[in-house]
Amino acid sequence: MFITRTRMTAVATATLAAGALFAAGCGSDDSGSMPGMDHGSSSIAAATTSAPATRTDFNDADLMFLQMMYPHHAQAVEMAKLVPGRTQNQQLLSLAADVEKAQAPEMEQFTILLQSFGKPAPSASGGHTMPGTSAMPGMMTAEQMAALEAASGADFDRQWMQMMIDHHNGAIAMADTELASGVNPDAKALATAINTAQQAEIATMRGMLGQG
Repeated sequence: MFITRTRMTAVATATLAAGALFAAGCGSDDSGSMPGMDHGSSSIAAATTSAPATRTDFNDADLMFLQMMYPHHAQAVEMAKLVPGRTQNQQLLSLAADVEKAQAPEMEQFTILLQSFGKPAPSASGGHTMPGTSAMPGMMTAEQMAALEAASGADFDRQWMQMMIDHHNGAIAMADTELASGVNPDAKALATAINTAQQAEIATMRGMLGQG
């Protein structure tokens, strides 16, 4: 009888001790959760804090430059795509390929910058006018584009280069405005690159047209 009671007392003591340890373990977490049972709350917080913040280092001139230059470039790329099949002029074919190769990636950069400012992606179809002004500098009318598309051979070459010179001059004017009035370093770097590349292409086209 004594042995049985002693064993029962030992079992009861061990049970109470285990219960106390369990209670202590549950109460040690200030959040009221069991260890290892945070259900991913820390990972959610990390994901939230890692989201990029909207940039504020821009002004209205930067926005205007990026929003207007996008459709301006889109038309230049459209003009470049007309060249193959309408001319045998290898120098013009090479020049058109260079225009498309340079300006299509720049359009992506305009979009990325605007989105980093918290602004919507620009549209390729809304660039023929700027608020409070007449037609955007250098943009061709629908009639001019139709005439260019209908041309071929030497006539196409002449029209294309004359139109692209006007188009480039418009882009350079917009880039100059950005360099004078903008504040965003990335937008200003794009403006500088556009200025340099398009001035060089204007010189090439004037030489091809015999304008010196």
